[in-house]
Amino acid sequence: QVQLVESGGGLVQAGESLRLSCAVSGRIFGSYTMGWFRQAPRKEREFVAAISWSGSTSYYVDFVEGRFTLSRDMAKNTGYLQMNSLKPEDTAIYYCAVVSGAFSVSRLRALNADYWGQGTQVTVSS
Repeated sequence: QVQLVESGGGLVQAGESLRLSCAVSGRIFGSYTMGWFRQAPRKEREFVAAISWSGSTSYYVDFVEGRFTLSRDMAKNTGYLQMNSLKPEDTAIYYCAVVSGAFSVSRLRALNADYWGQGTQVTVSS
C-alpha cells in the first residue's frame, strides 16, 4: 500500500523559510509525478508545483515561482518543497500527491492524483 507522509510545516514570520518533505512508502511501479497543493481556510485546494520522478523536470504556478523550489531524493523516495520569502497569504495546509506515469501536470491541476498525503499546516504571520 502506498503512503505519502508530509512533514516540516510550522509557524514562521513573513519573509522566512520552511522546507516541507513528502516521504513515499510502498511500491509505485514505474515513474511518477509528485505534486504539491495547498488549501487555505474557506478556500478550495489549489495546485502549487510538480516534479518528475527523476527530479529533472519541475513546474510551478505563477504565484510561487521564484520563491518555492522542488527537489527529490530518490534514495530516500522523498520529495521536498523549499519555500522562501513566505507571505501571510501562503498560510494553508500543504499536501503532496502522486500521479503514476510520465511527467504530467494536467491530472494534478485537476486534483486527480493516485495517492495523497495527509497534509501539513503552514502558518505565516505578518
